[in-house]
Amino acid sequence: MPQTQFEKIWDAHVIESRPDGQTLLYVDRHLLHEGSFHGFEYLDQRDMPVRRPGQSFAVADHYIPTTSRNLADTEDDVARSLITRLEANAAKHGVSHFGIDSESQGIVHVIGPEQGITLPGLLIVCGDSHTATHGALGAYAFGIGASEVTHVLATQTLWQMKPKAMRISVDGARPAGVTGKDVILAIIAQISAAGATGHAVEFAGSLIRDLSMEERMTVCNMTIEAGGRAGMIAPDEKTFAYIKGRRYAPDGEDWDKALAAWLALPSDEGAVFDAEVTLDGTAIRPMLTWGTSPEQAAALADTVPDPANAPNAEKAEEWRDALDYIGLTAGQHFRDVAVDKVFIGSCTNSRIEDLRAAAAVLKGRQVQVKQALVSPGSFLVKKQAEAEGLDRIFKEAGFEWRESGCSMCVGMNGDLAERGERVASTSNRNFRGRQGQGVRTHLVSPASAAAAAITGHFADPRDFA
Repeated sequence: MPQTQFEKIWDAHVIESRPDGQTLLYVDRHLLHEGSFHGFEYLDQRDMPVRRPGQSFAVADHYIPTTSRNLADTEDDVARSLITRLEANAAKHGVSHFGIDSESQGIVHVIGPEQGITLPGLLIVCGDSHTATHGALGAYAFGIGASEVTHVLATQTLWQMKPKAMRISVDGARPAGVTGKDVILAIIAQISAAGATGHAVEFAGSLIRDLSMEERMTVCNMTIEAGGRAGMIAPDEKTFAYIKGRRYAPDGEDWDKALAAWLALPSDEGAVFDAEVTLDGTAIRPMLTWGTSPEQAAALADTVPDPANAPNAEKAEEWRDALDYIGLTAGQHFRDVAVDKVFIGSCTNSRIEDLRAAAAVLKGRQVQVKQALVSPGSFLVKKQAEAEGLDRIFKEAGFEWRESGCSMCVGMNGDLAERGERVASTSNRNFRGRQGQGVRTHLVSPASAAAAAITGHFADPRDFA
């Protein structure tokens, strides 16, 4: 029978299936960050080794300071301890570790594809909810909890219930100025933050195929914000060109064998999905979130929605509550909303194309907000940006040019805004308190974030093309 891409990858990794529906899966890649210390503690208490150390890769990103590469400069003893413990645990167990001074350091979901660790057809896990990013290369990738991290370290396997399959097709010519971030925000706005719950999502359609590899990563990254278990895109010539020559990618005869397997991964014609969603790509415009959930999103050119127009009473109450927290009123034009701070970074939008897009808007202009900072997604992204002169554009405009790390996306390293401040952020979550207690977060694309920085309020980036 015709199979979906998800079914092909799932079936290839099944070790054992139980009558209760639980399936034991083999794990190809286990990505680790500072939060993995519980798993290593469990192994040490039982004098157990990491089952497959060659398939595990560790990097500090959540707690790592972005103002310096010197750990002595951080005043947070907990952060410093977690970073050093990760290095020690990796060394003890023979796990590849990209240290704070390594040219391979960066956000875990940036360096995986960047280093060629992420490949089509693999099953990839990490103790982080945005592991779905790696599905952009045709992998089945998802986040796991602390106990599951322990299980993978000890066995290189994981018990899972098989999710359903959903296909989200976005067709039509991409409008000028629309980015991968705008596409995924439009998708979530349509299907809701729970619309893909219980599903592995395949993104398809002509507009999805038109996206660059880095934009595809942005789309898959935020699958979790629609409730999806994983997001993936069929590998194609763009995928293969992106992978070829990277550090951990196969080469020579191994490349030929791998390519043959990858070409068989896309969903078969006639494959049946449990759910189908379609979007008109031609109708998508530059987006922003206006509330406290990624589903509360609209076009930058629009006005704040009125709870009276919500689809039901429950949603109306959610909208009123969100608007009260975010400090907006129905009918207000988004372009009239002042912004206090701007953050460009995170595993969603910190790659070289993101920085180029923001710099194109910023060039020759000056920041009009209290603070604007950019944290490249990896050492290599930062190095390339500096080689292209993008750092000068950012700094001359008034941005702080930081080191790589998760930074203000989650604020575990101290990069936070103040209560009541409004932030235009290229990250993935606008939950209450995500960037600091009482902080009002709006998710936007890098170009839209740059437009907000130079105007002091939300603005359509197409006005600065």
